[in-house]
Amino acid sequence: MDHLVSVERVGRKYPLDHREVVALDDISLTIRAGEFLAIAGPSGSGKSTLLNLIGCIDRPSSGRILMKNRDVTALGSVELAEMRRRELGFVFQSFNLIPVFTAFENVEYPLLLARTPEKERRARVAEALERVGLADRASHRPDLLSGGERQRVAVARAIVHRPALVLADEPTANLDTRTAMQLIDLMRELNRGLGATFVFSTHDQRLLDHAARIVRLCDGKVTDDSEIREGNDAQVSAVGL
Repeated sequence: MDHLVSVERVGRKYPLDHREVVALDDISLTIRAGEFLAIAGPSGSGKSTLLNLIGCIDRPSSGRILMKNRDVTALGSVELAEMRRRELGFVFQSFNLIPVFTAFENVEYPLLLARTPEKERRARVAEALERVGLADRASHRPDLLSGGERQRVAVARAIVHRPALVLADEPTANLDTRTAMQLIDLMRELNRGLGATFVFSTHDQRLLDHAARIVRLCDGKVTDDSEIREGNDAQVSAVGL
């Protein structure tokens, strides 16, 4: 697999009460195209911070991040916005759907921003909703959908523009076990069937049990980076940083 993202000695500090809090400390890792990778660790370990940096939502205090060999930390705000629209898909714990939009319109929104022609736009939205099993719910607003259905709409929205990388922040945290397992199966199917690269932050063991690689953080540092044999939870190798 080709290298998709390289995180090189990245640190992130935040000011708090006249002092600095270190959220990430000298993090290095590589994400390969087609991976299904979990960033794991307890609350406050830096999982969401790292995801936000990879997703070009935040900037590191030190180090750099390359996507497809392009240094995104050197880009301006307009270029970063274009990078997010073109290369990245996001799935949030709280769904982040637009309440007055239907499921179809929520999924369509990234394509509207990208000025995708209407005929192509509508075909892509229909295909994405079909893939997540919600073709028959296209006209429903989020308040008429279950939590699992809303998260499926969020996944459809994340993949509709065919991004290089899908980032999911605690995607199963608000879901019951049955719904969470359905979502995990869906993401694995998209990962295998479409070759979509998934990176998600989680402390949910249900999701960790299905990851192909787990990067563990504690106090802003990588404590373990291990690949898991496909279809088996046994650890087979450690990836050197």
